[in-house]
Amino acid sequence: MTDTMLPNGVKDRGGEKYFKKGCNPLAQTGRSKLQNKRATLNQQIIKQMRMRAGAENLLKATHNNKVREMVGLELSYVNSNLQLLMEQLEGLNSSVEVYQNAQETANIPLIPLGLKETKDVDFSVPFKDFILEHYSEDGSSFEEEIADLMDLRQACRTPVRSDAGVELLAKYYSHLPLLESRFFSPTRQTGIFFTWYDSFTGVPVCQQNLSLEKASMLFNMGALYTQIGTRSDRQTLSGLQEAISCFQKAAGILNQLKETFTHTPSYDMSPAMLSMLVKMMLAQAQECRFEKLVLPGIRNHFYSLLKMAQEAAKVSETYDQVHQSMIQTPVKDNVPFFWSTMSQVKTNHYRSLAHYFVATALLDHQLGPSDDEDTQEKSLSQVYDRLPEGCSPLDILKRREERRRIGKAHVRRAILGHEEALRIHGLCRHLRRLEVLHDILKASHERSLDKFNRHDYEDEFTDHMDAPDIISKTEHRAELEVPVATKGPLSVFSAKQRWTAPRTVLLRPQDRDLGFTLRGEPPVQVVSLDPLCPAAANGLKEGDYIVSVGDTDCKWMAVGEVMALLKDVDEEEGVDIRVVSMMESYPNMPQKSATFCGNLPKTYSMICLAIDEDDNGSTTTSRKVTKKPSFLSWGLKNKLKSASTLSLPTTSHSAAGSLPWNKPCPTFPSHSTYNDSSLY
Repeated sequence: MTDTMLPNGVKDRGGEKYFKKGCNPLAQTGRSKLQNKRATLNQQIIKQMRMRAGAENLLKATHNNKVREMVGLELSYVNSNLQLLMEQLEGLNSSVEVYQNAQETANIPLIPLGLKETKDVDFSVPFKDFILEHYSEDGSSFEEEIADLMDLRQACRTPVRSDAGVELLAKYYSHLPLLESRFFSPTRQTGIFFTWYDSFTGVPVCQQNLSLEKASMLFNMGALYTQIGTRSDRQTLSGLQEAISCFQKAAGILNQLKETFTHTPSYDMSPAMLSMLVKMMLAQAQECRFEKLVLPGIRNHFYSLLKMAQEAAKVSETYDQVHQSMIQTPVKDNVPFFWSTMSQVKTNHYRSLAHYFVATALLDHQLGPSDDEDTQEKSLSQVYDRLPEGCSPLDILKRREERRRIGKAHVRRAILGHEEALRIHGLCRHLRRLEVLHDILKASHERSLDKFNRHDYEDEFTDHMDAPDIISKTEHRAELEVPVATKGPLSVFSAKQRWTAPRTVLLRPQDRDLGFTLRGEPPVQVVSLDPLCPAAANGLKEGDYIVSVGDTDCKWMAVGEVMALLKDVDEEEGVDIRVVSMMESYPNMPQKSATFCGNLPKTYSMICLAIDEDDNGSTTTSRKVTKKPSFLSWGLKNKLKSASTLSLPTTSHSAAGSLPWNKPCPTFPSHSTYNDSSLY
């Protein structure tokens, strides 16, 4: 079942009903139903955790044996319920068949990530209070902008499974640094709590700063890319290329999350878990690259078979690395058993394919007079790290019996590997539900058995030997792609600066001389002030920032635009300008935030290493002012309308063929919040 846009919207503003682009909260798809189940489980888990915390506190506080016995019984019951809920959540993370392409019948299923869920956040009261207190403006005049911000966040809870959904998440993520600069002071708490649920355990995490919000949005961007990748049609080259790109972008985002945010209190975003997820996404991208190579068909040619053997060995190696990271403490305690067994199955399956391809090259092809002996010897020698004692690549190629003996050894290893994959497949009840996977494993096993039987003779009495390992090698290695939304410019008007209330100064030029000069990009600053000029006498100070000239707001005007407003001022009447002065900056304080996990308060430090703030307060581009710009509108509305873009560059590790973004980031959509609080 795929995502569909409904004909009627959930909003009604100005008589129009519509969905926000990239959002569809009412789509009844298998994926959305899973997310709704996840939301319900999260609520049940937090309820049981609160009951457990209360029971544990009562157990510590009471000395009555009867009460302790009853509380102990209740605690046992709550722990059992929690265990059942955790198993149900693990089952949701194992329901990969819902995310696959509807026409998928011939490929091994891939593993997507579920979206993290969050609670609603009300910005209106804290932001309006802060605007009045810090910026000396009426907060009620910005109700529409604040409502747009809340609408945007609400829409991010139900993104569609497409590029439009990723754009929606990226747009909100690009606003967060601007919000942090405008409203989150280093010396005071806003009273806004951001609550996100762990995608593996369902444990809620609550913080008052934006670090958790930014990290969670990055995680969901990566998760949405994995869901797009799993839905791609892997029976076509374009679908496989889309899947490869999506998994590489998901790996890049998760890797950026790991390197940017440290000490994340949510376990699903811990460095160990993110490292494992990055490896898993790259392994799935490598698997898709292998499928892209074999989609046109494999030529039954000596060199082609050896090449495909090494490509399959590379996929097996990457999945083996994923499995090794999954079984390490503490990752193994929270990774679904389905994921671990799936990685083992694929490790054995692709290793067996590698041995089958080498066996086919040796058993079905003989060194003929017209063949290049040196080239074949070189190709075969590059397949093996070491050969059994007394064997050489040239001997294997020239001696028919030796060639058959090594070939049959590879077939035996292929058979054993397929049998091991089938055995592991039977251990996991969630894997057993994937009939497509079982059919592929069984067909591969039967093909290897048929190959062995066709080359097994009754009168043959030779010692069995172990086939040597195959060196993994690929010409198309999966690489990280890092799509990153632009952070947006930072202004001197921010929560980190303290400002006086705007004051009015009357300007009367004398012989067209204002008595001061202006410098800087928006906003312009007064410098070289003559202390004897009329402006200084009327209260103008050196270092003041001009915020309006007459009735024209000029916070976002460059020097040339402000001077154009001042050059025609009448010397007798003059003009009133409004200016603000910077007060002493806030003292530097450590960034700490309270985290609540299971109703138990803890303290964590969320450090955002990627945000480089420009303290000089300058910007590089002048902007034409609309009727009512303000301290808030710059960077949140007008700025983004005109210039802000979403850019998705690749890192130094990215492949040359990575796909950058260069799409405009519009302003907050003018929608109100949705009544339906169910999660997608």
